[in-house]
Amino acid sequence: MPSNNPVLVHAWRGPAIESRHRGALVVLDAHGTLRLSVGDIDQPVFPRSANKLLQALPLVASGAADAFGLSDAQLALACASHGGEPDHAATAVAMLAQAGLGPDALECGTHWPQFDGALRALASSGGSPTALNNNCSGKHAGFVCLGCLLARQAGRDPRDFVRGYVEPEHPVMREVNAAIEATTGARLADAPRGTDGCSIPTYAVPLRQLALGFARVASGQGLSADHARAALRLRRAIARAPFMVAGTGRFDTRVMDHFGERVCCKVGAEGVYCAALPELGLGVALKMDDGNNARAAEVVMAALLARLVARDDADHAVLQPLHTVVMRNWNGREVGRLDAADALSRALAS
Repeated sequence: MPSNNPVLVHAWRGPAIESRHRGALVVLDAHGTLRLSVGDIDQPVFPRSANKLLQALPLVASGAADAFGLSDAQLALACASHGGEPDHAATAVAMLAQAGLGPDALECGTHWPQFDGALRALASSGGSPTALNNNCSGKHAGFVCLGCLLARQAGRDPRDFVRGYVEPEHPVMREVNAAIEATTGARLADAPRGTDGCSIPTYAVPLRQLALGFARVASGQGLSADHARAALRLRRAIARAPFMVAGTGRFDTRVMDHFGERVCCKVGAEGVYCAALPELGLGVALKMDDGNNARAAEVVMAALLARLVARDDADHAVLQPLHTVVMRNWNGREVGRLDAADALSRALAS
C-alpha cells in the first residue's frame, strides 16, 4: 500500500528534487504527552538497533556491570552499532574476558568491519574478521556478561548457561524483553516478532511507544528504581565514551561527542532513529518509510536536534551540515543536497 506519511526529506540533484523520503516521527515526555508528531506514529515498526540502550538496561540493573567491573567505554559499547575498529574489538574482548569467557561465546555472527579504514587495515594485514568486528559485538558481549551473572546465581556453568542466549526463551532474552516492555509499555507477546541481523529477536512496536521508552530513559520517570539507575549510568557512560557507540566520522559519535549528556541518540537499520533528551525529559522516535538510514533518517534527527536542543552557534555549527547535507561526486564536485521537506520544516517551526 502507498504510504500516507508525508515527505520529510528531499534529495536534490542540481535545481530539481530527485528523491522524496517519507516517514513519521514523534516527540513526547515520560507521561506520554505529545510535543510533536508527524505521520502515523501508531504503526508498529521494528526498532532494530535503535533501542540498544533499552536492551542494555538489565546489564546494569542486574548487577552484572558491577560484578564484572565494566568501564564506561565497555557500557557504551554494549549500546553500540560500531564500525569494527580496533578499539571496538579490543573493548568487546575485554568485556568477555572480565566475565571469564572468550570471543567464541558471541552468537552475533561475523562480518568485515564496517569502517572502511579498519576493513582495509585488516585485509592488508592478511587477517580475517571475527565476531568481534560485528557491529553488534558490544551488545552481545553485554548479553554474555548478563548471562554469566545469571549462571552464577543459578549455580550453573557459565559457558553452558550462556549458549543459545539469542533465542527468545533464553533467560537472557527474557530479561532484555522485560526491560523493553517496562520502558515502552508495549506487550511483546502481542507484537510481530522477527529476527534481527545479529540473530536476537526483534519486535515491532509503535513509534509512540518507542519514544515513550526513551522519554522514560531520559528522565527516569515511569521506571523502576533499578532501571532508572541503569538508564542514568548508561547515558553517562555513552556521553563519556561516544566513540564506542558508533566510531570515526559517524553521526551518533559526532553529535554525542559535542552535546555530551544533553543528547543520547541511536540509529537502527531500515531508517529508524531514537533519542533521549535528558535536559528536556523527552524521547524521540522516527522511521523513514523507505528504510533510508545514512541519508534521510540522519537529516530528520539533526533537524529535530537543531530545533529542540541547540542553544548557540557552536551547537548549530555541528548540526547544520548534518541536516542540510551537501552531496559531492567522486571528483569532489557539488551535485546536490539533502534537506528538510516542507512537512518537516512546518512541524519544527510550530
